[in-house]
Amino acid sequence: MNMISHRKEPRQVDIHKYWSVMNFAERFEQVIATVLGMMIAIIILMALWELIRDVLTNLFVQHERILSHQVFQSLFGSIMTLLIAMEFQHSIIKVIERREHIIQTKIVVLIALLALTRKFIILDFTEVQPMMLLALSAGILSLGVVFWFIDKRELGEKEQSSSGELADDITKPHP
Repeated sequence: MNMISHRKEPRQVDIHKYWSVMNFAERFEQVIATVLGMMIAIIILMALWELIRDVLTNLFVQHERILSHQVFQSLFGSIMTLLIAMEFQHSIIKVIERREHIIQTKIVVLIALLALTRKFIILDFTEVQPMMLLALSAGILSLGVVFWFIDKRELGEKEQSSSGELADDITKPHP
């Protein structure tokens, strides 16, 4: 099992090292990403606190309702909200660490898929209109297809770049 400490690439969070070579737009992006990262971290902590409070309340105060469908919907909706926020935070950290210049489309689609999945978890199917279910299902299907196309394109680019490196090795004379 690979541990974080055994990364192939070290984290590049030394903003001071790169600040002098950044142009205004890059500096602006870096400041905004850092502020957003801190705000999302605060939101994650607040959501985690609410989740812990809800779990403890349901376990010790309202323990007779712990197995009710509404409690499960509420708790898993809160968990999905945390996962969405953490995925968003992860994409912002990539910008801060200078591994990505902008938020990637694939991450935005993934977050949208998570949000729609959360919506399905918290829906009360006895009160929802069939057209709403159809619309949400179409949204998930569409986003899934978009995610698949993006993933397929990225795999093609990786294969192409690795085969290009191999072709360069073959054409170079060896001593």
